[in-house]
Amino acid sequence: MLCMARFALCCWCLVHFGSLALGAELERNNWVVLVDTSRYFYNYRHVANVLTFYHTIKRLGIPDSQIILMMAEDIACNSRSAQPGMVFRESVQDENLYGEDVEVDYRGDEVSTENFLRLLTGRHPPSTPRNKRLLTDEMSNVLIFITGHSGDEFIKFQDWEELTSNDVADAFQQMHKQRRYRNIFWISDTCQAATLQNQFYTPGILAYGSSGKGQNSYSHHVDSHIGAAVIDRWTYHAMDFFKRITTSSDLTVEHFTSHFKPAMLHAQPELRTDLFQWSPSQTMMTEFFASTGRMRFQSALLVMQASNSSSSSSSSSS
Repeated sequence: MLCMARFALCCWCLVHFGSLALGAELERNNWVVLVDTSRYFYNYRHVANVLTFYHTIKRLGIPDSQIILMMAEDIACNSRSAQPGMVFRESVQDENLYGEDVEVDYRGDEVSTENFLRLLTGRHPPSTPRNKRLLTDEMSNVLIFITGHSGDEFIKFQDWEELTSNDVADAFQQMHKQRRYRNIFWISDTCQAATLQNQFYTPGILAYGSSGKGQNSYSHHVDSHIGAAVIDRWTYHAMDFFKRITTSSDLTVEHFTSHFKPAMLHAQPELRTDLFQWSPSQTMMTEFFASTGRMRFQSALLVMQASNSSSSSSSSSS
């Protein structure tokens, strides 16, 4: 009798809490793709750009299992680095961006146009490990940040490949057909960044570029000890805004975009909203930058009653 009651309790818990978990899965879930496309030590700042986003995302609760970090140059292990195993974005070097908690999913030659498009569309070889897959669904909000060198409607990968706006647009269309996202927030910090979003045509996409057509994305400052520019101007000022975001923040995309002034960037950032169903003033930054998971607790006592079948079987056995 006692064993049957325990078994019934276990079954009830599986069904009850399983249904709660199913309900949680049906809610929005957040995924992040961070891409540094630039090779060589003199592109140090692009690594700092993606790591600035990486630490912001992790602080706001999105786990490494839902962050895909792609870094074309392993600056921390570069022989030219005056600080081996470290990456800094400030001249005072008070925060190492490349600590033991950084999980890089694609590095070096793995950061290619082919692998980036495979990541978005989910068209991987069968042997591809889980950490290199974007396991999104129709309820996923996907934040994509890309930084590097680019021109009019293209961005360079590894200094020898080019990814065009058409390539990304078609990949987004495949994602839409496969129900691999709910909304996408595309952010690019490159020269002529806004042109990368020109060819997008799939619904549910919000896109923001740090500079317009014919404009450059400038570095913010040089660290003489490192011997290179350590962060780009747009990302540096974005970092100031990110410090204000918490998991319960009511800051919107409109607040975010209005934070940047052309005078501080020497460029005019552009936000594209025609494919997105909500206005920037109604879209919280936490929709893309923060985890939405929350704990659910059973506060009431559970009263277990033996079923008729268990009672009758007990009586017959006695």
